[in-house]
Amino acid sequence: MQDVLVVDDSKVMRDMVVACLRPFGSLAFTQAASGLEAIEKLSLKPYALLVLDLNMPDINGIEVVEFVRSQDALKALPIIIVTTRGDDASRDKALSAGASRYLTKPFTPESLLTEVRTLLAERGAAHP
Repeated sequence: MQDVLVVDDSKVMRDMVVACLRPFGSLAFTQAASGLEAIEKLSLKPYALLVLDLNMPDINGIEVVEFVRSQDALKALPIIIVTTRGDDASRDKALSAGASRYLTKPFTPESLLTEVRTLLAERGAAHP
């Protein structure tokens, strides 16, 4: 079982991401409602994937990405940004900071599932 950390200040959105990824089968989910909570959880245990919103009230998603990429133990962690920010500047900033993929809301469950499968396969942890 691989653990996925889902970070969004909206409980509805966190639950939607989890529901979209349930068909994958071999994933367990941990949720965080803020960037600070995400950093705390990332410090406590390893995750196979981080699904992260950009807009949060304390530490924003870009700052979380920068933190993850600054930590030796987390540098290889795949990060999917899921955000309402569809502009090129936000996308470029997130990808430059080290995000692996960038999806805008609304997204299709299939698009999120495809990105997760791809990233986990690249890490050598693919679902059969």
